[in-house]
Amino acid sequence: MTTTQRPVAEGLFTWPPAAAPLRLIGSECRVCGLVSFPAAATCVRCASDESKERLLADRGTLWTYTTQDFRPPSPPYDGPEAFEPYAVGYIELPGELLVEARLTEPDPQKLKIGQDMRLTLVPYTVQDDGTEVMTFAFAPAEEETP
Repeated sequence: MTTTQRPVAEGLFTWPPAAAPLRLIGSECRVCGLVSFPAAATCVRCASDESKERLLADRGTLWTYTTQDFRPPSPPYDGPEAFEPYAVGYIELPGELLVEARLTEPDPQKLKIGQDMRLTLVPYTVQDDGTEVMTFAFAPAEEETP
């Protein structure tokens, strides 16, 4: 049985995963050089509307983090009813920007500031028709399989 998947939102990361290496999709202002995520048509620094799409680095370092130990209020949260705590953090993509993201490791004892992280996809929720909604997250780089 094949599971149907879709991204949580169009334009956040390269999709489908098999078509190209996984990358977040940002933008870079042609006037002042500001890198933004998610991609923005107008620069928040100089208000220019001259931006170009830019694929961001797929690795970075954990800048800071916290844990989400309770189910966020609905709406706007529309994730699964069976809530499992998770960690969120800022990942510093070298020479680009800080990205706020879910972390795959929920145990704060296994996370440390400065830790190497890599981009990955994780299930966000499953729709009534069985479609798995995928979102981006960062995982400790040492979790990689050889």
